[in-house]
Amino acid sequence: MDVLKIADRTFNSRLIMGTSRYPDPQTLLDSLEAGGAELITVAIRRVNLEDPDDESPLGLIDRKKYQILPNTAGCYTAKEAVLTAHLAREALGTHWIKLEVIGDDETLFPDVPELLKAAEELIHEGFVVMPYSNDDPITCKKLADMGCAAVMPLGAPIGSGMGIRNPYNLMIIRDLIDVPLIVDAGVGTASDAAVAMELGVDGVLLNTAVAQAKHPVEMARAMKLAIEAGRLAYRAGRIPRRLYATASSPLEGLIGTEPND
Repeated sequence: MDVLKIADRTFNSRLIMGTSRYPDPQTLLDSLEAGGAELITVAIRRVNLEDPDDESPLGLIDRKKYQILPNTAGCYTAKEAVLTAHLAREALGTHWIKLEVIGDDETLFPDVPELLKAAEELIHEGFVVMPYSNDDPITCKKLADMGCAAVMPLGAPIGSGMGIRNPYNLMIIRDLIDVPLIVDAGVGTASDAAVAMELGVDGVLLNTAVAQAKHPVEMARAMKLAIEAGRLAYRAGRIPRRLYATASSPLEGLIGTEPND
């Protein structure tokens, strides 16, 4: 079976979904169902871990159905990110963490030195670390080599919906690392997700593209189908690109082309 394997877990779905910015709790639940995701990310710094209310992601999500992937969104230093990961592990009983260490409020690009520092410390402490990074092949290789369970470079800035801005970097990263490669951020519509999968990435993590769509549930279904199609296309192997036309029907044996005709 063509499953996604991260650390010691396998997932049938290659779509990882976020849980913020949905118009209402029921739309969130319906979108998760339509998308078929099994791994769901939650911003730990934006929920009350001690007493999640009925409309918070932690209060809504059936943890027997979905695996929670807490994230460190809103952290700007390695120290903040490590502390947030510890809080998540204590409160939720999981050693999985989506690691985010942001450089500034405007671009939301990762702070690479702080990200590397936090990843190294959390790996040493036994966490399954899945870092959000820029699409720099060297940074991604460093993260993979130090023991991250997956590497998650952006396709475009968070929430921008700009799609895959640098497919060539993603292709280089795919060649450089052996751990799962997941596009995190920038996907705006189903075709973006399909393009990412056709490049050979192992999965797509998205939030805004579904949560802020005109019809979130329909977009979640579209993302699911796009990721499945993109994965199938990648495994099937596309034809080479050619500058000139190539006849799809063989020319040999056409009437009037044989030597004796």
